[in-house]
Amino acid sequence: MVPHPGPSPADPAPDPARVRGVERALDRALGFALDHLLDPKRLLDLTLGALLLTLTAPLLAAAALTLTLSPRHVGGAFTREPRVGLDGRVFTARSLATRRRRLDLLSRLPHVVRGEMSLVGPAPLAPGDPRAAAPWRQHVRPGLTGLAQVRRRSPWPWDEPVLLDQHYVEHHWIGLDLVILARTPAAATAPYGAGPPRPGSPLRVTSATQITGRAATVRRDNWVPSAQTD
Repeated sequence: MVPHPGPSPADPAPDPARVRGVERALDRALGFALDHLLDPKRLLDLTLGALLLTLTAPLLAAAALTLTLSPRHVGGAFTREPRVGLDGRVFTARSLATRRRRLDLLSRLPHVVRGEMSLVGPAPLAPGDPRAAAPWRQHVRPGLTGLAQVRRRSPWPWDEPVLLDQHYVEHHWIGLDLVILARTPAAATAPYGAGPPRPGSPLRVTSATQITGRAATVRRDNWVPSAQTD
């Protein structure tokens, strides 16, 4: 005669700490998917940033080695400076200690891939800079280049870097990022503007409003926004 099994012990209650750990892991996974897979801007940063980093890694390594071995260079090959990122988080920005702006920008590509910076965005600022506390800066990552960098050699008074950065944050989209990226190499080596137009001669300028779909016409010293363009 087979003995009747006794009552099975009750299942132990789940460990609250383990449950919270699983919930946090799911939240991180969901946040990663939303931030890296569903955001077109972040997807552009990941794909193009990783590609540029792969292509320029030998050049950056050679530049870092040259700086390290050069008797004229004092200090390490990289500079390390705190910068304010997305949501006001502070990170340490590493850049090649060189005066060549292109190499300096390219050396920050690892920050783009890690999500601390973006290919296009407002200029990265130090935590003590009063401009870093502006609410509109908290919504985007600082960029390697941006609208202010593309227009930095402009002689026109309305092309103030802070205004251009704010304009970008309030109107940015993936098409604007591609336009700015396409214009960055030429802007990095272009000469400064020759000055205001001659009296009576209209001048077509490529200002922040034109890049986002509006044209601007300058006649003498007056700036007049023109009609909406397609």
